[in-house]
Amino acid sequence: MKKIMKEKNHVVPDEVLSKEFLSQFKTEADVSKFLKQLHAQVLEKMLEGEMDAHLGYEKNSVSGHNSGNSRNGSYPKKIQTEHGEAVIPIPRDRNGEFNPIVVPKHESRGLSIEKLVISLYSKGKSLACGWENQKVLHSGWVS
Repeated sequence: MKKIMKEKNHVVPDEVLSKEFLSQFKTEADVSKFLKQLHAQVLEKMLEGEMDAHLGYEKNSVSGHNSGNSRNGSYPKKIQTEHGEAVIPIPRDRNGEFNPIVVPKHESRGLSIEKLVISLYSKGKSLACGWENQKVLHSGWVS
């Protein structure tokens, strides 16, 4: 008789999911609200990484002085995610050349995070690098 072992599918380390942290969730709706906010926060961080790659320097870095292009604030964009509607800030650059990949211009849906991460890692890239080389991903937009 074969013994079937359950494989743990832990995306988040157990230390992060402490009893204290989990105590804030009383209902499934609380969990859904959290996941919606987390999804928006992850997209926001990914957009910041795209902007870093586009400009060639991190925010507040001295290497950006007199570079010919710089950050120029952000604008709010309403998007549809797997967890519902969210409003996230989309960064912009002074020259108007920034074209986000994660949440494209004139689209209310971006790439699913799963497809984006898998594609980046399959190419040996981390999330922090290689955004400008990932325009190939445009063929995989979620409809």
